[in-house]
Amino acid sequence: MITAIMHIAILVLVYVSSWFVISLIKKRNDVADIAWGLGFVVIAGYCFISYASGPVSLLVYVLISIWGIRLALHIAMRSKGKPEDFRYRKWREDWGRSFIIRSYGQIYILQGCFMLIIAIPIIIAGISPVLAFNAYTYWGFIIWLIGFGFEAVGDYQLMIFIKHKKSKSDIMQTGLWKYTRHPNYFGEVMLWWGIFIIVLPFHNGLWAIISPITISYLLLYVSGIPMLEAKYKNNEQFQEYKKRTSAFFPMIPKNNS
Repeated sequence: MITAIMHIAILVLVYVSSWFVISLIKKRNDVADIAWGLGFVVIAGYCFISYASGPVSLLVYVLISIWGIRLALHIAMRSKGKPEDFRYRKWREDWGRSFIIRSYGQIYILQGCFMLIIAIPIIIAGISPVLAFNAYTYWGFIIWLIGFGFEAVGDYQLMIFIKHKKSKSDIMQTGLWKYTRHPNYFGEVMLWWGIFIIVLPFHNGLWAIISPITISYLLLYVSGIPMLEAKYKNNEQFQEYKKRTSAFFPMIPKNNS
């Protein structure tokens, strides 16, 4: 397993470095968001080519590829014709003359490290002996499907809302967004827990738990909810929405009247 991780680490290094070059050419670091999902597709493709693949392994590759390609396409369409995302633009301003070296290290290399950690279930599915479908496969797939649905539908609903909203300060509060302030983040966490359950029966499958734990921590406490909600700290409509709506787990909204 260590050898496989080392090989994929080299692959990931080349991959994120290539996207760093693209970011310099395009003069926008938010291409890293497009690179994120596609990176897992590349890892899944490498495992498919390099290792013997049984039905469960193939399922993992397919599910990861569906998720990664959809996410990359969504982000690419969302950012088309728009300025660089506010998070990356702020870093560009804050980092000043050290912007290039810090971008490479703190965005692309760091992203590659997290990509490698979160891809552990894909690697385990690749290097393990062939495994037939089992109860874990079906339960994991159901959880993945629920998560993928929340992420895809939530992203779509938000895209339509942004396209038609009348005021820049308006906040999405309908559809899935009525029950959780971040249905897309909830969905992403769910689908990675689903992948973990699918991989669990493999040899060393328990090690795959590092993947959903890592993505859960990042979205709940680091680069997901905290960073995004900080943008709306002075938005009164969002603050009211925040009082009655669950941050993460879908729940019936509170009645604050």
